Amino acid sequence: MIDWLDRYEERTWQTIESGTVRYALIGLGWWTTDVALPAIESSDLGEVSVLVSSSTDKATRLADENDVAHGISYDEFHDGAASDAYDAVYVGTPNGYHLEYAETAAELDKAVLCEKPMEATVERAERMVATCDAADVPLMIAYRMHTDPAVQRARELIADGFLGEPVSVYGHNSQHLLEMIPDPDQWRLDADLSGYGTSVMDLGIYSINTTRFLLRRDPVSVQAEMVSNHEAFADVPDERSSSLLVFEDDVQMVSTSSQHAHEDTHLKITGTEGRIELRPAFHGECSLHLSRGDISVTVEHGSFDAEREMEAEFDYFADRLLGDGDLYPDGRHGLRDMRIIEALHDSAERGEPVALE
Repeated sequence: MIDWLDRYEERTWQTIESGTVRYALIGLGWWTTDVALPAIESSDLGEVSVLVSSSTDKATRLADENDVAHGISYDEFHDGAASDAYDAVYVGTPNGYHLEYAETAAELDKAVLCEKPMEATVERAERMVATCDAADVPLMIAYRMHTDPAVQRARELIADGFLGEPVSVYGHNSQHLLEMIPDPDQWRLDADLSGYGTSVMDLGIYSINTTRFLLRRDPVSVQAEMVSNHEAFADVPDERSSSLLVFEDDVQMVSTSSQHAHEDTHLKITGTEGRIELRPAFHGECSLHLSRGDISVTVEHGSFDAEREMEAEFDYFADRLLGDGDLYPDGRHGLRDMRIIEALHDSAERGEPVALE
């Protein structure tokens, strides 16, 4: 056990020790400026060389404030400005704009790291995958939980049989969106920009995707119920959402999410022999709780927050670009999540289960 704890932060995925990937950051909202940018600057294999925003003035001002070489507008990015200054793009715009920036990056032969969910609709996500495939540029979807040590170690334990056979999963993710961003006209409440909804697209995806990562299984059918009562959520159907997902091998998952509730986040997987729980899971510093027989162990990591998850995520992406390893959460992986989310919304609207191919 001591040896396992000593290597708790070990990057078992890392193959490259040196080299640099230069990033253009597209979309300078708070997540990009407060989390992604400092994460890259503290990473081993990355640096930020270009900032891209709605206006040259804003991009230049933020570039100066953060000691970044270039600040350009969206239009200038599409025109190829500063394209010699970066190797890859990080797309952090609202969901409904991801495709256009990925398309331009592909035209410029730049690798793409796109925030989750990868687009607003399945059709647009399919176009992104096809565009990057045709241009032969790498496309990865930014699932930061994949490189969190708690999730990495949980995955190893599951692969080693700690759970026995997985039986059931319960995932929950909620936050007070209107307290975080007190604007009822924000993009996450705009169906044209957010996509199918807000709670599942933005929060429920964490539980679903992390389960896919941990179990290496996908849902085969889903059933959901959704409701929006608050006036700010009038344009989206899922202020509150609850879902039943049946994964391969009959693993049953219950997933709940809400953008209008107390912040609470956890993921619990129960098997025939043991239980693994991430609590908190997706906000804050992820902790790992293990139970098997009469033994229970809790591993709390007090320094691995979202910024450090992103730091590891950017290093993973760079490692794959600089080396020859395969990208695991590639475009097709993200597209699968989009199809799952579409099916959940379809089920809620129809009031019946929906099968997934």
